[in-house]
Amino acid sequence: MATASTTDAPVLFETHPDQYKHLRLEFAGPVARILIDIQEDEGLRPGYALKLNSYDLGVDIELADAVQRMRFEHPEVGAVLITSGQEGVFSSGANIFMLGVSSHAFKVNFCKFTNETRLAIEDATENSGQTYIAGCNGVASGGGYELPEACEEIYLVDDRRSAVSLPEIPYLGVLPGTGGLTRLVDKRKVRRDLADIFVTLAEGVKGKRAAEWKLVDGVFPTSKFEESVNARVAEVAGEGHPDRKGVKLEPLHPSEEEDGLQYQHVRVEMNPAERTATITLTVPNELPEIPGQASDLGCTWFPLQAFRELDDALLRLRFNYPQLGLILLQTRGSAQTMLQLDQQLAARQDDWFVAEVTHFLKRTLKRVDMTSRSFFAIVDEGSCFAGTLYELALASDRIFMLEEDGVTIQLSPMNGGLLPMGNGLTRLQTRFYGDEAHVAEVLTHMEPLDSDEAEALGLITIAADEIDWEDEVRLAIEERASFSPDSLTGMEASIRFAGPETMETKIFGRLTAWQNWIFQRPNAVGPKGALSLYGRPESPEFDWNRT
Repeated sequence: MATASTTDAPVLFETHPDQYKHLRLEFAGPVARILIDIQEDEGLRPGYALKLNSYDLGVDIELADAVQRMRFEHPEVGAVLITSGQEGVFSSGANIFMLGVSSHAFKVNFCKFTNETRLAIEDATENSGQTYIAGCNGVASGGGYELPEACEEIYLVDDRRSAVSLPEIPYLGVLPGTGGLTRLVDKRKVRRDLADIFVTLAEGVKGKRAAEWKLVDGVFPTSKFEESVNARVAEVAGEGHPDRKGVKLEPLHPSEEEDGLQYQHVRVEMNPAERTATITLTVPNELPEIPGQASDLGCTWFPLQAFRELDDALLRLRFNYPQLGLILLQTRGSAQTMLQLDQQLAARQDDWFVAEVTHFLKRTLKRVDMTSRSFFAIVDEGSCFAGTLYELALASDRIFMLEEDGVTIQLSPMNGGLLPMGNGLTRLQTRFYGDEAHVAEVLTHMEPLDSDEAEALGLITIAADEIDWEDEVRLAIEERASFSPDSLTGMEASIRFAGPETMETKIFGRLTAWQNWIFQRPNAVGPKGALSLYGRPESPEFDWNRT
């Protein structure tokens, strides 16, 4: 298999509760509990100890898996309590020594993955009827408070010791990297002057003041904390969803080959010499009709299986192959099969499993949007960029289409609003921002569109005939590979999200720009920077010029 561009072992993103080292799951009818009990000596990589319930990427991989399994395997759950299995500490956040020994790219991708998991928690609360509640039975610091921020409600023990805090600025010279500041003022609506004090106060805020400042939703004394929080979780859960039959998520088991990865429906081919990777998603010729109880289809149902494979491939490329800067997206198989599936998906949104799969498709497409790689969609012979799979083309930075009989793209009802971006708009609305009349016109064209028709509607970037095709695509690839990766990351993050700001776009925009920048500045990571000297007796030496 192509070698990952790192001296460390490649990161794998599949796990299972039986393999968890740091989290414990408990279920009692409509209530589930995630207990954070992080093992100090079980870090993802050597060189640091995960003390005080601090976490690294390995912990977040478990959390992402737990949230996903909660939605598919335990849909009966109505409320999820996240609390600590350790005395006196909820979580002290991301392990600082882990950050200190990690590459810049790893730090930024770690923050991005962590926040995508936080957003999945919020999405589950909003769309799956699984309300997340944080029971902070000890200190919640940094990322250890950002996790509760992603929950719908936060409760803090009032024991005169436990506080919530975001101490990155006074301690590390960086920012809360997983949306902490944005959620503070946008979601929890903390007053800006109080937020200013809070995030510069290393020791944080305790007890009743934390509730008064809206940092938590309530405080309970130690003697009543567990009983009170459990009562609130039970109240929120109600009867849960006893009519839902869960679906077990089986391992993906991709095969590692000399030049890439082969899943059931997705293939990844890597070309280190050109700094590109090609992802090909293939649609079967036939798919089963959705039965009366859609969950009977199980986890191997094509849309769930294929997009789980795509999601895993994207994460592997992010973390293990940072030098592959351009991803070429291809589709193969039956467009008619894909369109029939889309019709069923759109018609059966009242079924919890169909809706849950649709939300997963949405989250995976958002993962494409937020991946700091260039994406080119290649529409050529055998392509089936139809409906949901055309969303992959819309998520790409450019769409190249071969002018040839039989090469078409096609829309479906899934392109009309069921798969929104982080800005709250569809990809068509974002592509034609400010021209709703044209979006409406485009959505009347549900027939196959050849290159001339697609170009006239603005649904592709470049059309080329057979004579020019290879040169057109090759030159575009070579040009893209010659540009500065840093400038491309900034450009793509700036122009992919036309339209209104949302909490989600703010978080990722600031993470991409400010956190990316701050993590490279001497004030944080230089020899005398705050992050470099963390845990040592020396004080950081700052460049006092404001930029």
